[in-house]
Amino acid sequence: VSLPISALPEIMSSSQVYGQCAKGFGETALEGTPIAGILGDQQAALFGQGAFSPGSAKNTYGTGLFLMMNTGTTATPSTHGLLTTVGYKIGEEETVYALEGSVSHSGSTIQWLRDQLQIIESAPEVEMYARKVDSNDGLYFVPAFAGLFAPYWRSDARACIVGMTASHNKNHFCRAALEATAYQTKDVFDAIDRDSHVSLKEMRVDGGGTANALMMQFQADVIGVPVVKPVVKETTALGAAFAAGLA
Repeated sequence: VSLPISALPEIMSSSQVYGQCAKGFGETALEGTPIAGILGDQQAALFGQGAFSPGSAKNTYGTGLFLMMNTGTTATPSTHGLLTTVGYKIGEEETVYALEGSVSHSGSTIQWLRDQLQIIESAPEVEMYARKVDSNDGLYFVPAFAGLFAPYWRSDARACIVGMTASHNKNHFCRAALEATAYQTKDVFDAIDRDSHVSLKEMRVDGGGTANALMMQFQADVIGVPVVKPVVKETTALGAAFAAGLA
């Protein structure tokens, strides 16, 4: 199919005035308000976390996982299963690129424990039960319900629980589910390290999963660098607001 270039939208920066809210669309208070910031979900979180220098990174713990690192003004091709993407572009400044790795199941794994196995009644309970045991006692959970995403990209993979014995109980299942998120993050973390040749000194985190103190501490232990939580939890909205404010 031949598509003329004129049919495609003009590429704009992440931070400039694109137009104003029209009159008569139903929100009188916003009429004439400039529309001045455009960032994708994860790019906005990266910007909102203040990851402005090459080598700075953030990880969002939501339904899935999204780890992104600023690689500066040169795009870094990935050879370890990551995505090379645009991070942001502020006005006339040079475009900033990033490496990104996504994982399909993180918070949704906890939802599975609640809705399908019904071993918890609410998501916050998972930390309470996980703290009742000192370790997973050899029980490991791979939540590949929809295959494995970065850095493996195996659509044929399926979830599995390994190492289970008669001594395991729901406390171990809850702990293994939390640890699975940290291990999946480490896989992407290591892939970014190999692609960028930059050793991350810290990882900034956001999303609902950061409320789980046990998981955040385990995450820091697994990757071997500090995990830093923001004061403002809604870093995606914050990043979009930053971009608009700079226009």
